Amino acid sequence: MSNVQHQYLDALGITRWVIRAPAVNPIIETSALIEPAVETKAGGAALMHSAAARGLNKTSAPQKKPALVSRDLSAFDWTALRENIAQCGLCDLSNSRKQTVFGVGNQQADWLVVGEAPGPDEDAQGEPFVNRINGQLLDAMLLAIGLPRAQVYMTNSLKCKPPNNRDAKADEAACCKPYLLQQINLLQPKIILAIGRIPAQQLLQTDTPLERLRGQVHTLSEFGIPVIATYHPDHLLRKPIAKRKAWDDLKLALSVYKQAQ
Repeated sequence: MSNVQHQYLDALGITRWVIRAPAVNPIIETSALIEPAVETKAGGAALMHSAAARGLNKTSAPQKKPALVSRDLSAFDWTALRENIAQCGLCDLSNSRKQTVFGVGNQQADWLVVGEAPGPDEDAQGEPFVNRINGQLLDAMLLAIGLPRAQVYMTNSLKCKPPNNRDAKADEAACCKPYLLQQINLLQPKIILAIGRIPAQQLLQTDTPLERLRGQVHTLSEFGIPVIATYHPDHLLRKPIAKRKAWDDLKLALSVYKQAQ
């Protein structure tokens, strides 16, 4: 891990992600230690950390209540899907959002990171995981297995911010799921990292608690893609003791990814 990573983790008061002898996972033995980097598909463009990229990934707040939009998304490319989401009025969240949060990153990435729902910072900027604290912790988690942001694609299971940062309601998640599935269809990732309870349960179509979903390999039924569930950075900041389990989840995800190559 670089000195820069150490510096901002120390500044946040977060224990460093240190590579130790791998433990045997109940599903897959993590026999390989972390490598310096993980390659992505050839020709993938890094879309993060530039003003131009941030501008491309913002969607403007609607001037009037959006109309209901198409549910048949199978023919939509990235541009059409973004425009469709920006106009979405399928649930009441369209009345309170500033803008939709589509997703950001390498659209040819092997890794898809799915978060829960936009917070105030994401609602303001139109990108997932831009909160200074949990965004930096997520960066550190990914860098610990050799993944800079430029090598992954990030999105949320919910495309609009719920009022008062409450959890998504079942009908809201149901409205957003076709959008997420079409993003997965376009990206065709080799592995999905579900960050938090809501995306894990939404993708796996279950109400099983996150604690029982993490630590094992699941399969996204629609596409046959492996899914690893782990804790959201907000949870790790509230309960640092869970970072060891999250580290085990990341090692498991890396092991599964290497087997898929």
